[in-house]
Order: sequence, then structure tokens, then C-alpha cells
Amino acid sequence: MPLKKGGSNWVSGDKFFNRESELEILAERAREGTHTLLTAPRRMGKTSLLRESLRRLEEAGEFETIFVDLEAASDPADAIAEIAAQSKSTSRSWKTIKDVFQETLKELGEQVDSFSTASLQVQFRAGIAAGNRWRKGDELFSALAESALPVVLALDELPILINRLLRGPNEAITGDGIRLAEEFLGWLRKNGQAHRGRVILVLSGSVGLEPILHRAGLSAQANIYQPLPLHPWSETVATDCLNALAEQYRIQLPLTVRRAICQRLRQLVPHHIQQFFDHMHGHLRREGRRRATANDVEIVYNSEMLSVRGQVDMEHYESRMRTVFSANEYKHALQLLTEAAVSGGLLNHDLLAYYREDNRSLDTPNETNIDQVLHQLEHDGYLTKVDEGYRFQSGLLQDWWLARHGRHFSSVRGR
Repeated sequence: MPLKKGGSNWVSGDKFFNRESELEILAERAREGTHTLLTAPRRMGKTSLLRESLRRLEEAGEFETIFVDLEAASDPADAIAEIAAQSKSTSRSWKTIKDVFQETLKELGEQVDSFSTASLQVQFRAGIAAGNRWRKGDELFSALAESALPVVLALDELPILINRLLRGPNEAITGDGIRLAEEFLGWLRKNGQAHRGRVILVLSGSVGLEPILHRAGLSAQANIYQPLPLHPWSETVATDCLNALAEQYRIQLPLTVRRAICQRLRQLVPHHIQQFFDHMHGHLRREGRRRATANDVEIVYNSEMLSVRGQVDMEHYESRMRTVFSANEYKHALQLLTEAAVSGGLLNHDLLAYYREDNRSLDTPNETNIDQVLHQLEHDGYLTKVDEGYRFQSGLLQDWWLARHGRHFSSVRGR
């Protein structure tokens, strides 16, 4: 099948490449009623894998599927309303779901079926209050479980919502936030167990759930979900993808050129492979050529991947940190990553000792604070743990971070 460019969004169908083993695992787990937590650094293709899996399961006629993006949800009621609104696609459950919200919808009559998903979410949200949200949520799960086919319910960006619940106005984790997050996760856990085999949950997000729960002492709430890690591509898969794209767009990328691209990126993130090809394709067009050389790799990497035009995507790595860290943690994360970037990509044990000593004035024990920040950065794919300390996984991210933050940075050793 011809492979088309994926762009910057999630992909499926003729834009989806590889991940057949992960698709088989998700299908197998759905048939067995196993709830899954997709884990991977951002841009690894979690949402694309999830969307493609749902498409194939529904196409095979085995399941009804629902995809829910919780990034904009601010509380449990928002999440429940969003799940209900997206459930409109499950025709066998839809009538029962409308009955759950009948008081809210009674003035709309039969017109409710013609409402957009966004309008339905607003209507459903209006019918959910703090006193009834868990009951409404339980009734919603029961309605889904009554479908003639089992339902695979994918909740994307759940970690963003959980982190939002945990943090107070000053961005610190609060006792009230922990209680609310625990209630929400407990509600999901209860319904996942009560309707196992009828409603199968798949959780994912662009930041890691496990470190967030660990910091709040809520790790046990995730033990009903079987992890499924999504790893970077191997060089073989990445070069095959580049070759398939080159054939589709009628340009020539010799194996040496494809390997040079992989060496530059170092961590073979599917989106970055696609992005590099797109820039290379445009570069060759402007040059009036169809065959790329190793020199073209360097030109495209420096003038496109690391340029202002390439920074929109990379800046998301920085902005995503703001969603999971408090202001103080975010400051330390920036310092640690920049220290690693200006030190050849390695944050060694001596540097970490400087940071632990430099931050003795924190209200929380310094070692715990630094280690928690490093744990999140490692889980989310910024750094990887090595014998010498922590190292950037991605050559692209390391080079971009150095160019963006390294120029005026003052190392902790000189303060």
C-alpha cells in the first residue's frame, strides 16, 4: 500500500506505518477484556495507534468504539459529559444514554439526535452536579455495557486531566486535589471492574500518568490497567518508512542518506521521521532535484528541523512540561535539561550533586524534589538514565534545546 505523508496530526489508514504487533496486542486485550495503559514519550504515535486500533476493531464488526479526548476537561463532570457526548456513535447504547440525561434533554425532544457532539457535551454537562456526578457516571457505564457489542472506550489525555485535578491555584498538589483525583480514578476503576468484558478501557496521554500518580501517592489506582509501552522505531523500520515515502513521492533517498537521517535524530520518533522527510522533499523540490545526498541531510537538519519554522512542534516539548510541573518544578526541569544540553547531552552525577546542594532551601526535601522531576523527565522521554547520570534520548531535542536555552545559561557549577 502506498504510504502518504502523515502531517502533524494523528494518522490512520494509508498514512499509518508499522506498529502491527502493538495493534495485535490491543485487539487481543480487547477480546480478553483487559484494560490498557499506553505509555510512551510524546510524538511516538500513541494517538495514531489508538485511532487505527479503534478503526480496525470497528471495521471488523467485533466492537463498538469510542474515542474521547480529555485534554480540555477541567473536572470529573466534564469528563463524564464528554464520554456521554462521544457515545452518540454507539447506536445500540445511545437511547439508554439519552435516558440517563432525560431531565436535561427533555426540552430538546427528538432534535437531540441532530445535535453536534460539542453541543451535546454542553447539554450533558448542564445536567451533572457535584452531588450526582458519580451516579450519572455509573449509569453511563451501565448503558454502554448494555450494547449488543462490547465497547472499547479510549480516554486520551487522561494524565492531563488528573494533573489538573491534583493542583491548586498555586500549581502545587493539594489535599483536596488528591481526594478529587482519587475519587475520579476510583470511579473509573470501579466501573472498569464491574463491566469488564463489556466496556474495555484504553488510557493514553502526551505526558506520563505513572509519575503523576506516584507524586500524589495514588499509584494503586492504576493497577487494573496493563501497560503497553510504545518504543521508538528501530533503524530498519525508520529507513523502510523513509523508503516507502520516497517511492510514493518519486524521489531517491539512498540507504546511506536514510541512515544519516537516523543518526542525526538518534531517537527514531515516528513523527520526526515523517517531519524530516517532508522537509527533505520540499528541499529537493526547491533545488530541482530528485536524489538526496548526505550533504542534503545536514542542510535540512540545520536549516529546517532546527529553524524557527521547525520550532512550533519542538516547543510543545517545553509547553507540555508546564502542564505536569508546578512553577518551582518547571524551573528545575528547565535548568536540568539546559545543563544537560550545554554539557554535551549528559547530566552526570557530579552535576546532579551540585543541583541537590544548590536547592537545599526548598520546602520539600531537595533530593525528593530533584528525583521526582528527573523521574517525570525520564518517563516522558526527555532524558534516559545511563551509568554516568541522565542523557538526552533525542539528538533533535538536545540540539534544539541547546539552541533555544543554552546561549545565556549559567551552569550551576559557576553560581
